[in-house]
Amino acid sequence: MASLAPSTQCRFLFKKPNPSILPSPNFSSSVIRKDSPYSKFQLLKFTGMVTRNVVVSAVTSEKPWKRYPEGETKGFVEEMRFVAMKLHTRQQALEGEMEAKAPEEQPVENWEPTLDGYLKFLVDSKLVYDTLEEIIDKASFPSYAEFRNTGLERSEKLAKDLEWFREKGYAVGEPSAPGITYAQYLKQLSDKDPQAFICHFYNVYFANSSGGRIISKKITEEIPENKELECYKWDGDLCQLLQNVKDKLNKVAENWSRDDKDRCLEETQKSFKFYRYILRLILT
Repeated sequence: MASLAPSTQCRFLFKKPNPSILPSPNFSSSVIRKDSPYSKFQLLKFTGMVTRNVVVSAVTSEKPWKRYPEGETKGFVEEMRFVAMKLHTRQQALEGEMEAKAPEEQPVENWEPTLDGYLKFLVDSKLVYDTLEEIIDKASFPSYAEFRNTGLERSEKLAKDLEWFREKGYAVGEPSAPGITYAQYLKQLSDKDPQAFICHFYNVYFANSSGGRIISKKITEEIPENKELECYKWDGDLCQLLQNVKDKLNKVAENWSRDDKDRCLEETQKSFKFYRYILRLILT
């Protein structure tokens, strides 16, 4: 996924955890530092993730976020951010723990994007945002209604961008497999597991506000007239919009059990996996 590392003007939303406070070392969707000072360790490899050695405690089965004081005291969004940052590569974020393997996991400055690939990315992204916004508007669960009209919505702005490309004579195709698959998954998930769905909501919107703009700058030279796309413009102060959503997320999570919160956090890896397939379109 595009980096969740904060932009300078919004850095207050993504405060780094106190390095002196370490999480419990055994968890399923993230990893920890190899120099974590616990007394007993064993080396394991996680299934379905980039193959690499990680340190896991042999003395506790407790998941890390349950004993992460920064998250418990500052609100659930800090726990979500903590887990998400660990799933970045070391090149993408200072707190990243993953190794860059696939092309889209390399630093954006090393990418060799194509305009055709970027159009595919925009088309699939629009389908994902259409789906997210439809789910929020429908509000199968009352908590979804909290996230209507946040100012982070991208569907209408992406529609304007794609129409601009059409007017310039570019062929704008239909959504492809990565976007369709993700949209279908979001629909199914949102009807049965609101906590897991909120994880995707958070990661998609917050990633677009930071990493998405970095990608936009990289591709600008390929866009006719160096146009600044509408999907990277927000009505109002972006930092405040993000803060407002952060407050709403924390409020909603106050009513969740610890198991609900853990289930949300465990969904982070899937959200990264789905969106990385969409990001990969930029390089095609």
